[in-house]
Amino acid sequence: MSAQVLTYVFVGLTFGLYIAIAIWSRSGSTQEFYVAGGHVHPVANGAATAADWMSAASYLSMAGIIAFEGADGARYLMGWTGGYVLLALCLAPYLRKFAKFTVPDFVGDRYYSQTARVVAVLCVIFISFTYIAGQMRGVGIVFSRFLEVEIEMGVIIGMGIVFFYAVLGGMKGITYTQVAQYCVLIFAYLVPAIYISLMLTNVPLPMLGFGATVSDGSGLFLLEKLDGLTEELGMAAFTEGRKSTVDMFFITAALMAGTAGLPHVIVRFFTVPKVRDARISAGYALIFIALLYTTAPAVAAFARLNIIDSLNEASYAELPDWFGKWEDSGLLAWTDKNNDGRLQYRGGPALSPTKPVFTDDRGQQGQRLVSNLQTDNANELYIDRDIIVLAHPEIAQLPNWVVALVAAGGLAAALSTAAGLLLVISSAISHDLLRNTLAKNLTDAQELRWARIAAALAIFVAGLFGIYPPGFVAEVVAFAFGLAAASFFPVILLGIFSTRMNKEAAIAGMLSGLTLTAGYIVFFKFLAPELNQAEYWWFGISPEGIGTLGMLLNFAVSAVVMRLTPAPPAAVQEMVRSIRIPKKVN
Repeated sequence: MSAQVLTYVFVGLTFGLYIAIAIWSRSGSTQEFYVAGGHVHPVANGAATAADWMSAASYLSMAGIIAFEGADGARYLMGWTGGYVLLALCLAPYLRKFAKFTVPDFVGDRYYSQTARVVAVLCVIFISFTYIAGQMRGVGIVFSRFLEVEIEMGVIIGMGIVFFYAVLGGMKGITYTQVAQYCVLIFAYLVPAIYISLMLTNVPLPMLGFGATVSDGSGLFLLEKLDGLTEELGMAAFTEGRKSTVDMFFITAALMAGTAGLPHVIVRFFTVPKVRDARISAGYALIFIALLYTTAPAVAAFARLNIIDSLNEASYAELPDWFGKWEDSGLLAWTDKNNDGRLQYRGGPALSPTKPVFTDDRGQQGQRLVSNLQTDNANELYIDRDIIVLAHPEIAQLPNWVVALVAAGGLAAALSTAAGLLLVISSAISHDLLRNTLAKNLTDAQELRWARIAAALAIFVAGLFGIYPPGFVAEVVAFAFGLAAASFFPVILLGIFSTRMNKEAAIAGMLSGLTLTAGYIVFFKFLAPELNQAEYWWFGISPEGIGTLGMLLNFAVSAVVMRLTPAPPAAVQEMVRSIRIPKKVN
């Protein structure tokens, strides 16, 4: 069967599985809707956490960034994995012991303030919608290529699926759906990686093939060969970092602290029965996450090598079939700058600014023509970073069933995180903003109804972000992590470990960190994109890394304000101490 037919079959079967699980595990109470009743097994919660955390950015975009940026792409590996360890060790067990439904719930009670709760709700909504934009774009990319529909239609289809199992099942339905989605996405990620590792290095494990010699008889190591090829083509060596040390540090730190402050990941630790189970599920999640993250650099290197071998100096007629299909999706373009009829893959951007603007005409070779050439360099190839993982099985000429499997895995990764984010938005509105602030007389049934309404509205807004995304998947997600680092991480950390931290400091810290980070990102990405260069950045810090500066400002403002304002009530200070004291009965 063709790859498209197999994709329909695989995607249809997995979607049917997700919907069946949602029907089987439908939530009947607010506790089940928000935290799955608090009875999820640690292993299941570990798999669900891994699926929730490994979004479209991890599955689709991270390997693509590493493939094109080389060593600089390591910031995502270090930041996201390091951040998860930080979350598991420093925050998750204590938050589970606090036994609240949501992060704003923790902020509101810990800081004895409805204002703090509302600010936390606004932060949750702001962060979650920024993050979900990347997920919905990932869904649209998969559908646009493999189901041959427009990206916009792909986003709408994804919205419908998420609406069904998120609104119907709540956290209970999402949890068990995410367990299934983890199994799908990790199998889909590892199978082609193992195939390609065997083809290139004769080593079955891609994480070991990454450091092995290639099987072409040259005796060269994989990275050695890749460095040589990229340098010959006028590009920086794959293993050579080009970002400044300052920017790399700030981006990595923002991703770490942002991971530890992401509300949709934190809430997963409220779904297990005991504090001990929260620690155990964190360990399982780290193992499950490591399977993908130790494979991603190998996938990136394999893809870069195969792209150079299969595309460089080829005529349009000699290009493989997958090239034209991805070209039709609008995510790949060739511009024959020197009119020699052959594709030159070189250093520098092929297009200006960076996305193809196709015309209605075709070139002499049959290629789609673009109107936004970058004429000051020799590179003629544009490849959207988000397609590398999806296109790689076709690039490596793997069987069609593997191509279809990867598409199903990409959808699983994007939808699992999208569902978790939508639930966080829903619970923030229904539980924190309505039940605990504006309409305290709501019954459980009314709150559950509002939660489902809020989830439906959130899905609609998320779809708009997916259709009109502010950047490529991993970039958008990085902004969300920066916002989480600048707003939630200091407030949660100080709320657990400082009895002196009070409501005034929490509110001032969150607002200052979020304002600085969001303002910096909006200015350089939307208001003045022409100034988005290292020479104009504060202290050489890019918009991706500004969350670290926002976090430091949050800490500084909190430290000053808490010393100028009264200490928290004695009952709150005792509550903070009790969170950190282990009890055998719990």
